[in-house]
Amino acid sequence: MILINVQFHVKPEYADTFLEEIDWYTKACQAEPGCIDFKWFRDPEDKQRFLLLESYKDGTDVDHVNTEHFKRSCEELPKYLVETPDIINTSIPGKTAWDKMAEFSV
Repeated sequence: MILINVQFHVKPEYADTFLEEIDWYTKACQAEPGCIDFKWFRDPEDKQRFLLLESYKDGTDVDHVNTEHFKRSCEELPKYLVETPDIINTSIPGKTAWDKMAEFSV
């Protein structure tokens, strides 16, 4: 599994519409065959900050960055941003899904 977390700092004038503006990108990524998860979260304390949680099947990250919607996002998303996003990108070999958290077993 490829696990990616990206922090976005959005310009104030786009803070309330950002997710709507980029919905085309979200839907396209979620429809990719290798996509396990693609979800946005908004910081409740700073409405201009968003976290994108992405996960893909092993080996499909190259497919993802070569899609037309990814290339388009590289051109269009920067206009909404205050600064270059921060990213954590890691591979977890052999992992194909989320695990249950044993410490909070229900």
